[in-house]
Amino acid sequence: MRRYGPWTIKSSSTKFQNHFVTVTEDAVRQPDGSDGTYATVALNPGVAILAINDAGQVCLTRQFRYAIGRESIEVVSGAIDEGEEPLDAAKRELCEEVGLAAAEWSDLGVIDVDTSILRCPVRLFVAQKLTPTSDDPDPAERIERLTVAFDAAVQMALNGAITHSPSCVLLLKAKLVG
Repeated sequence: MRRYGPWTIKSSSTKFQNHFVTVTEDAVRQPDGSDGTYATVALNPGVAILAINDAGQVCLTRQFRYAIGRESIEVVSGAIDEGEEPLDAAKRELCEEVGLAAAEWSDLGVIDVDTSILRCPVRLFVAQKLTPTSDDPDPAERIERLTVAFDAAVQMALNGAITHSPSCVLLLKAKLVG
């Protein structure tokens, strides 16, 4: 048994695991003293990158997302490989998804996508001073590149055209810190 905040974990078992996700179920003593179970889902940590060109336009992506069953408009984003630093992952994803490199990077911190059952920290970056590179697409992804004015992208997050939470947070944080 071990204390975990106001909870006590009596035992823990992995119910499912692959290279993207781990589902764990804990037998717990809840804060009120009663026994129960608590399941959590852990995803690989990720990065989200807002690429802003010299004209003040941002590079977004549109792709079909299996989990939601429709296309999603997002900033460049992806998983951090094991042993990879977040900035290195951001640079790799920017090249892979949209064929860009950036000379200037700003780290806007980390967000937790959903704190009740999901553990998936996402590091937020703004990339500027962009130059084209040869892209290196993931063969399993079909990504369309969109270039829109920064304020238009912020409006897309506000009106629900962009629903990907790291994209929304990154756009709004970037707008506020200017």
